[in-house]
Amino acid sequence: MTADPYAARSETDKTAHSTAASRPYREVTDANGRVYRIGETDRDILGHSRKLMVYLPWVTMMAISVFEYAYGSAEDTLSHAHGWTQSNTFWILSVWVFFQAGIAFPAGWLRERGILTARKAMYIGSGMCLVGFLALSHLGNVWLAILGFGVIGGIGAGLVYATCINMVGKWFPERRGAKTGFVNGGFAYGSLPFIFIFNYGFDTANYHRVLDLIGCYILIVVVGCAFFFKDPPKNWWPHDIDPLTHGGGGANGVGALAKNPPAVRQFTPKEALRTGMLPLMWIALVMTAGVSIFGISFQVDYAKEVGFGPLVAASSMGVMAVINGVGRGVVGWLSDKWGRKSTLVFVIVVLGLAQFGVIWAGDIKSESLFLVFAFLSGFGGGAFYPLFAALTPDYFGENYNASNYGLVYSGKLISGLFGGGLGSMVVAAWGYDGAYALAGATSMLAAAIALLLRQPGRPRSGTTAPHPRAAA
Repeated sequence: MTADPYAARSETDKTAHSTAASRPYREVTDANGRVYRIGETDRDILGHSRKLMVYLPWVTMMAISVFEYAYGSAEDTLSHAHGWTQSNTFWILSVWVFFQAGIAFPAGWLRERGILTARKAMYIGSGMCLVGFLALSHLGNVWLAILGFGVIGGIGAGLVYATCINMVGKWFPERRGAKTGFVNGGFAYGSLPFIFIFNYGFDTANYHRVLDLIGCYILIVVVGCAFFFKDPPKNWWPHDIDPLTHGGGGANGVGALAKNPPAVRQFTPKEALRTGMLPLMWIALVMTAGVSIFGISFQVDYAKEVGFGPLVAASSMGVMAVINGVGRGVVGWLSDKWGRKSTLVFVIVVLGLAQFGVIWAGDIKSESLFLVFAFLSGFGGGAFYPLFAALTPDYFGENYNASNYGLVYSGKLISGLFGGGLGSMVVAAWGYDGAYALAGATSMLAAAIALLLRQPGRPRSGTTAPHPRAAA
């Protein structure tokens, strides 16, 4: 029988009654007092590989991506169909962003107290997503559309989004960058078919049918995937990687832990706030997400404003959506290699430079350059989301991640106001060039703030693994 590599340093030895096979587990404690639950495999808990907890959230995120990333392509038809102004359609999206981000913290709080399971959150969210699209389809009154799509649809999409992101982080604590980035990417490029549908096959004659079918599609996909959702036990750690020395397991997991060591302990939301790092993350996300939402909301309109054809306008948004999504997976993988903070700063700088590039391409009327900077804007405008999602448990642990990341992600509700509704006011006052210049400067300031981030409780120069505490 193989010797247990953790036996000499485990503090407790228990039977895991919550696992399907009742496998024994041990809890080991490092020098910082952080507890790791080891011994159970993913198959012991789930009955299958934890890889399913990557693919199912990924499919689900692709389904709900139509809300945010394809909406801008549907605005003209919605305006004509319902008699809305451009400002009306922008504010509908802004309210959606507000509630989609705002529900993350209360939903996380309910989940961590066992009041709302992951599966139940997904079921409720799927029904609310359906209501959102039915409202957009059938309610001509702009205030009712804001209530249906913006409030109800936003809460529904937020429940699904937050549940999927937290699920991945809990099941892959040793290399969450690549996995979180992959799942998060679906939230962007999943919208690609709908962007072209809205630009070429969506008009006032068929908008009811198209929007109703999209709502039903979201409901079916989310409910089907949610049936298999399940969280791991608190403090769970993969059995093949030593949490105290980062030894064992695959090279990817060990390398990722060397660059992004686990949090020194499990921080509650109040404790995370007191470190000062969570507020800094929130401010950086507010600014960066505002720039990203601005680009999503105005890129197609700006392309048309400077005289580019509808194909270039649609293609630029399609390029943005694809690169936005693929970029999330790429930077998630890079952050496991380079370190989360360094990758985050790089991404935010790229986003800022892309805003100035869009102005340049528009001024010289270059369609090719415009697509290049749409590429870069899409890359930077989505890649920061999985980095914040992975950085939060890296800094504050997994046990309270639903609440902690909910607090960080809530910054997006402020960003929705800056990027959408207030962005339209800036465009009206300063023109597109002034608005894009302001967006670029905002992104650069966010990068400077991100440079101040550091893991709470760990020495500035130290990324080495902690040594085990003697057994009690």
